[in-house]
Amino acid sequence: MRYVVFNQKGGVGKSTITCNLAAISAQQGLRTLVVDLDPQGNTTHYLLGDDVPEGTLGAADFFDQTLKFTARPKDTPEFIVATPWDNLDLMPSSPELDELQTKLESRHKIYKLREALDELAESYDRVYIDTPPALNFYTRSALIAAKGCLIPFDCDDFSRRALYSLLDNVQEIQADHNADLKVSGIVVNQFQPRANLPQQLVRELVDEGLPVLQPYLSASVKIKESHQLARPMIHLDARHKLTQEMVALHDTLRA
Repeated sequence: MRYVVFNQKGGVGKSTITCNLAAISAQQGLRTLVVDLDPQGNTTHYLLGDDVPEGTLGAADFFDQTLKFTARPKDTPEFIVATPWDNLDLMPSSPELDELQTKLESRHKIYKLREALDELAESYDRVYIDTPPALNFYTRSALIAAKGCLIPFDCDDFSRRALYSLLDNVQEIQADHNADLKVSGIVVNQFQPRANLPQQLVRELVDEGLPVLQPYLSASVKIKESHQLARPMIHLDARHKLTQEMVALHDTLRA
């Protein structure tokens, strides 16, 4: 199964959700790949820390190759690196993704990621694609390549207002490019059960019949420690409440 984690709003937890669900998949024995298409590279740092070897190939090199004719093109696995955890691989990001975007758009390379992941279908049980906070070439490529779309929602009114246009954008990709794409669910992040506004916003989404997933992911300072140490929660503190919520969310998707 291929999931894209997508929201046009920044700071909603895309990288956190991507990395932690992927780490749980790998820890459960599923061969798992993460593709980091955000030039900021938060997912890449989360999974590799500062230990990215000089000359490491990644997503920018993969897309750059699609712009060139070469007699001996590199195979897709050459743009993928192992992480410190068993069963978990990564196609790293880099700032060069920004520089390539205009060229890729003008050369109509929007299906190249899907083609590459089709080639890897026998190698991975799960693929998670992290995206930049914008509807651009990379997010469209990811939506075209994926089967399921996970939408982080961080319980504020701005996120609520943006959600409807986001769903319209997913439906447009479904209609024009990827009939197999489904909205797997809205992932409620940084949920504070004792605060009135988060409860109200989530209740309204549920009442509208939107696919809100449970459990909701709690707000926790532990996740900041996880980011700083570059250790997904399942490897940092498997007994923590947030870790258990993420495991339950992962198992809901797996069911």
